[in-house]
Amino acid sequence: MQTGTNERPGLPIALVIGGGGMGMSTARRLGQSHRVVLASQSAGKNADREAALREDGIDAVAVQFDVTDAGSVAGLAEFVAQRGQLRTLAHVAGLSPSMGDWHQIFGVNLIGTALMERACLELAVQGTAAVFVSSSAGHLFEYPAADIVAVLDDPLAPGFFDRLDEVIAKEEQTSLQAYRLSKWALNRMCRRRAGAWGAKGARIVSMSPGPIATPMGAKELDGPSREVKLNLMQQLPIAREGTMVETADAIEFLASDRASYITGTDLLVDGGIVAATRPA
Repeated sequence: MQTGTNERPGLPIALVIGGGGMGMSTARRLGQSHRVVLASQSAGKNADREAALREDGIDAVAVQFDVTDAGSVAGLAEFVAQRGQLRTLAHVAGLSPSMGDWHQIFGVNLIGTALMERACLELAVQGTAAVFVSSSAGHLFEYPAADIVAVLDDPLAPGFFDRLDEVIAKEEQTSLQAYRLSKWALNRMCRRRAGAWGAKGARIVSMSPGPIATPMGAKELDGPSREVKLNLMQQLPIAREGTMVETADAIEFLASDRASYITGTDLLVDGGIVAATRPA
């Protein structure tokens, strides 16, 4: 960890999970009003990420951790507590359909997310806000049956994948379906956990982007979900991809006092794709 003139010990902490394009844009934005802890599994890239943030005058430290490992998550929470008071959690990390298989996508997008939510709730104080980046994909399919919902609602229980096997046929266990289900379950988690966060005077929300111009999004055009993404983009009411600046705007707003009465809900930042394809 570097030290220098951009140390700002009087500011609260923003914990940003994920060091990709959206994670870095979020860290830069939140770094205007927070000390930043950027947590990513990509150990080899973290030193450069920290240096880039510090060059922008941000009090930042980048650390390596594994969101799917309970011990690693607990260690990160302890590190944050030592740095100061957690004001904002921006959970940006996730795998898109082309980046993993059924188990990997659920492991990162749902199990890992639930681990982070539980750990950060322990750090939450009056005014803390947790923003979990989800996806419009969680809105763009037929919602799961009750027996599937019961499993998705408890991703930290032992035997999660065994229980999924009992309610979802093997031939349906595709990476795209894992992505959709994991994001749907993430949005539902934020609704269901609002009471626990509210008891501490804190808030929890999800934010669902549509097609966004990120390096991860570009990979989808070369992967098995290419036709799905192209078809969606052709139906966008705002006929372009969103930008990482626009997602940072949404995260900053949701984490701010301007959103102090918003909790337990999802904000679509999707160019209108859900409105266009699933009209009321």
